[in-house]
Amino acid sequence: MAMSETAIIPRRSLHDELAAQLRDMLMRGDLKAGDKISEQALCQRFGVSRTPLREALKVLANEGLLILSPNRGASVARVSPDEVDELFPIMGAMEGLAGEAACARATDADVARVQAMHDEMLEFYRAGDPAGYLRLNRRIHEAFFEIAGNTALTQFYQTLMVRIHAVRFIAQKSSERWREAVEDHEEMMAALKARDGVRLGTVLKEHLRHKAAMVHESLDELDSHAAE
Repeated sequence: MAMSETAIIPRRSLHDELAAQLRDMLMRGDLKAGDKISEQALCQRFGVSRTPLREALKVLANEGLLILSPNRGASVARVSPDEVDELFPIMGAMEGLAGEAACARATDADVARVQAMHDEMLEFYRAGDPAGYLRLNRRIHEAFFEIAGNTALTQFYQTLMVRIHAVRFIAQKSSERWREAVEDHEEMMAALKARDGVRLGTVLKEHLRHKAAMVHESLDELDSHAAE
């Protein structure tokens, strides 16, 4: 969708709605890492004033998706390769711990709930809808922490997620990487159903290694486009 197109949205919880619309723009690649945000163009696109838009920009800045600079406005955040190498192994270790604990505590109802999310996520995958896919993907990973029931681990995880949140949006999956991620999730479900904590922990760590490789590929592609 071009920046000039209009997509009027409801006035209720306006800045939250705007924030959701902006996240979708990031997901589709309408806004790319390093891009400067044009408030005027976005106000015209959504049919809103600058006040709710700026509130939405603050929300995304707090999530690590945007950078707000005095006198320079907002721009899309970008992570460095070094940050990817530092943060993803930590995330992998935390998800691995959560997976092991989840298998030890999961009830049949818990497994059924995660399976339902997994099935819905696959529908988005088959439809080629990355935004819908990632929403369910994140809910599944959060579910492992919920089932694990470790409050401290969950808090550490949520803190780290704020720092790597932007990565999910700048990393554009190739068809091969997307298929690889789906295969990882199939293995996760098999391990959860078997209550095999060691296996689930191992798959989650490997899944994060795959994600890190995907992000590096996206960063390399951004650098190559910038050099052209």
